[in-house]
Amino acid sequence: MADPINFTPDAPIRSREFRIGCIGAGFIMADIHLAAYHEAGFPVACIASRSPDKAAAVAERWGIATVYDTPKALIEAHDYEILDIAYPPHQQPDLIRHALKQPHIRAILAQKPLALDLATAEALAAEARAAGKILSVNQNMRFDQSMRVLKQVLEHGAVGTPVIASIEMRAIPHWQPFLRDYGRLTLLNMSIHHLDVLRYLFGEVEAISTTVRPDPRTDFAHKDGICVSTLTFRSGLIALSLEDVWAGPRAEGYDGDIYIKWRVEGTTGIAQGSIGWPDYPNGSASTLRYSSQTATDGKWVEPTWTTRWFPQAFAGVMEQLQYALATGTRPALNAEDNLATMALVEAAYRSSEQERTVKLSEFGY
Repeated sequence: MADPINFTPDAPIRSREFRIGCIGAGFIMADIHLAAYHEAGFPVACIASRSPDKAAAVAERWGIATVYDTPKALIEAHDYEILDIAYPPHQQPDLIRHALKQPHIRAILAQKPLALDLATAEALAAEARAAGKILSVNQNMRFDQSMRVLKQVLEHGAVGTPVIASIEMRAIPHWQPFLRDYGRLTLLNMSIHHLDVLRYLFGEVEAISTTVRPDPRTDFAHKDGICVSTLTFRSGLIALSLEDVWAGPRAEGYDGDIYIKWRVEGTTGIAQGSIGWPDYPNGSASTLRYSSQTATDGKWVEPTWTTRWFPQAFAGVMEQLQYALATGTRPALNAEDNLATMALVEAAYRSSEQERTVKLSEFGY
């Protein structure tokens, strides 16, 4: 039967008139942000990183006209309106605070996590508000195509009232060297994707219970390597977020099974799918299919698309900031909303450390 929902897997490009200044020349900027911006036609004016030579190489690759010797020099330049930061989270707050002092910078796109802890994130959001600047946080999983279409399925009411949901990750991330000194690993840097997108899909969380253990593969001290969180939402929905970064184990001569799957069961239907990110750079689109008593006569419907989370979803992240500036509205990924995600991460750490269920009200959320 024909699918009754007019799906839009990728965010429409409604605005692209504001120039972008980029800080960072590592993988996420060089291979993902700038690839998405180039495809979407966003104007990137300048770039800087800790290594001027690396920044120059990335600028040549993407046709960026100006390279500054340092991030500070770029922040103080006047040839752009949006600052895009791809820097380690322990260094990000100082860059944001310096940017908030610059009259020419109208908006800042920060990486997730916004900071290493909730208190610092709250302070940054307050300082941006006081400065009259837009601070947006790059929670890019919300723009993964399957998550966007799932949101549309939910809003259409095709699964009825959501009852139980899960995100099951069995994949091996590349842990950046700077994470070694944080004392916080998976919950802050990987689970945060899943916790945030669950909020995006289902609203605010009442309580979380998290169990963690070290990942045998990760060779530096950490507690939260492999993580299992159960969440209770204010709506009554319960959800599971599993981050298995051991995933197998995958090793030479051993056939692993790497994937990220998700599932939502409601009172009148089911939606399930996969996230294509673990296949990067080979390329695999995320997937979704759903069956609904009310919308599909109980038959499975499977929308398809060719775009991917990496890199196309990142165009949506920058577009929501461009559009917010163009219209004078709050961006979809605003810092104030992100504080509830940071509070959820903080509650997960408290739960794992104190071996109990933690209510978000303990943090004022």
